[in-house]
Amino acid sequence: MAKLFQRVPMQHLLDTTNLSDEQIIQILEDAKRFKHQRPPHLLRDKLLITLFFENSTRTRSSFEVAAKRLGATVVHLDPSRSSTNKGETLEDTFANLCAMEPDGVIIRHWENHTPQLLADKKMTSVINAGAGSYAHPTQALLDLFTMMEHFDGNVSGKTIAIVGDIISSRVASSGIRLFVRMGMRVILVAPQPFMPESNLPQYERLEEVLDEVDVIMSLRAQLERHATPLFDDYETYSKHYCISQDRLGDREILILHPGPVMRNIDISDEILKDSRCKVLEQVKNGVYIRMAVLKLLLLDA
Repeated sequence: MAKLFQRVPMQHLLDTTNLSDEQIIQILEDAKRFKHQRPPHLLRDKLLITLFFENSTRTRSSFEVAAKRLGATVVHLDPSRSSTNKGETLEDTFANLCAMEPDGVIIRHWENHTPQLLADKKMTSVINAGAGSYAHPTQALLDLFTMMEHFDGNVSGKTIAIVGDIISSRVASSGIRLFVRMGMRVILVAPQPFMPESNLPQYERLEEVLDEVDVIMSLRAQLERHATPLFDDYETYSKHYCISQDRLGDREILILHPGPVMRNIDISDEILKDSRCKVLEQVKNGVYIRMAVLKLLLLDA
């Protein structure tokens, strides 16, 4: 007798490499549609759990707003008060959460491999909200969406400079993979100790690339992550890598930053108010991209 029901394979978002080209296009199109017209409660019968082992303001609140705008119920588990602080393993905590039958778990963790480890258990959909220094897929997608809006839907052939502490940044890591895939030229600008191993063009001075880039993505300076101090302080760092009016001049360069911005270290106050700077637009777009991701994983898949 033929089976009446067949279990649909569970889909996760651990990095953008989990997504087909068609799915990326669908996410971008859904996000654009959601931005212009709020959808009905497509996920009104869905339950999501957020599990953030690192502090987060933008990403966690963005996911929660996205889920609630689609009608889903969201429960946040605070790991600092969970059984992981009483000796329970992460895997056991996850298994206990999954016993409550959520439709997905949104996780942030300091280890690169944690989202994959949990996804391999095949208990529920796992959505990576940032892991280690390797992947932050929804940030990469919202950055792509912001650029697509600015460049009338086509970023192929555009040049983006990623500037700052690249080796420590999961935003940069995920972004590089997605932007190259979408046909962009990616160049890296940082002092050598901040550079990852890469075949991409590398520069130490920001001034060397300003006349050839369409986009600059500034990253938060994370001097505390480096055992050997490269700069005496953030003020010294800013003299070389702060995105300022003096550096940009009248060049029509799009300015991005994943946040939180360290004012006058990553980007100057003046540029943060400039129409070329899309930091708040990125935050806005993050909600619509995460709505589209949740729709894809929990409804369409």
